[in-house]
Amino acid sequence: MGWAEINIMIMNKLPVIFAGLLFSAITAFGQEPIDVTEQTIKLGGMQEEELYYGFAAGDKIIFSFRETGGQEIKEVEITEYPGNSRFSAYKTSHVDNKTITVSTQGVYIFRIKNSALAGRVCLIKIQRVPVSGDTRNFNTAVTWEMRPDTTYSTCTREAVIGYDTSYIQKTKKELVKTEISEDIIADKTERVHSRNNLQHKNYSILPVSLPQNEVTPFMTKTVRSWAYWIGVGKEASEAWLKNVNIIKNIASGASVILGGSPLAGIAIGTLATLAMPSMGEDVAYWFIPDYANARLFMEDKDFVQFDSGKGIAAYGKNTDRTQGTFYIGLLNDNQVQGIDVNVKISVILETKYYEDKPYQEISLTPRYGKKAFSEPVIRTVKVPVAGK
Repeated sequence: MGWAEINIMIMNKLPVIFAGLLFSAITAFGQEPIDVTEQTIKLGGMQEEELYYGFAAGDKIIFSFRETGGQEIKEVEITEYPGNSRFSAYKTSHVDNKTITVSTQGVYIFRIKNSALAGRVCLIKIQRVPVSGDTRNFNTAVTWEMRPDTTYSTCTREAVIGYDTSYIQKTKKELVKTEISEDIIADKTERVHSRNNLQHKNYSILPVSLPQNEVTPFMTKTVRSWAYWIGVGKEASEAWLKNVNIIKNIASGASVILGGSPLAGIAIGTLATLAMPSMGEDVAYWFIPDYANARLFMEDKDFVQFDSGKGIAAYGKNTDRTQGTFYIGLLNDNQVQGIDVNVKISVILETKYYEDKPYQEISLTPRYGKKAFSEPVIRTVKVPVAGK
């Protein structure tokens, strides 16, 4: 018998076969199933066929199969994509009204495999019974989409598997003490002659060298600030003694004041004012930054200065210029009277003392060994999608 005669016989028998199947489905579920597909499949020798259809959640799948000549087929299988087998039958010639309940929307694969050398002709009927009217018109056709698919490849390589902990003895410098002290670097009385003195000039300069900052491995000494007192004659000396007595009577305040000079209090800011004379001869003074400008002062030319004043007595502080040598220029404008000018400079020093303190430093040494790693491998695959 040829394929043409077989097809004619199949077409004549289909209404009888599937009428019985349909009647069984209606009786089983109480409602009319919806046809998904009803077709004849011709399988060559050693061939298989796969049909893909989508189903809604809650659907009941009704599957029927016949080999038209009553010959066995090696395998009939229904799989929920991608690989969850829901039904399989081996060496069978028919499957009648196999029912599968769909839990979640997805794609199902209907696979028929022929292991014989001769061809086979199979009648396939797939129906669905929707769970409600909402999914009655569900589209069972499958669309194919390209989607990323991640798999993991396991490999073994050398890696850190732990750490060994050790303790290293070290030392570091720590500040252990800070001292504030006073250093009186100038206390000098300078004679400045009158303007009419034929043998001497009526101006004078005094050099002042500030202490250099010191840095050693365990000590630093820094000039923080300095203060000055410039006073003329007996009146200024008496005012200075009053200031000294005031300091001696102070019962509280910074320790540098106690036993220190009045200028220490001015330099560190714990004293705001000093007692001043009310009468006496005065002097003009300038603080000159370097020797070149000191020479211009002596030559009665224009010069640069960073502080100046005039009076029987004067005082002040400086925190900007703390290193090097500068000059104090003094000028007596009295026509006949020479003056004795007392200049005092008091420097505030901050001394910090350090010591080497021992401490432990944690050292972590990595241990290496073989370790398994799972690495992602991403590729694009074509997957069936239901319900589009």
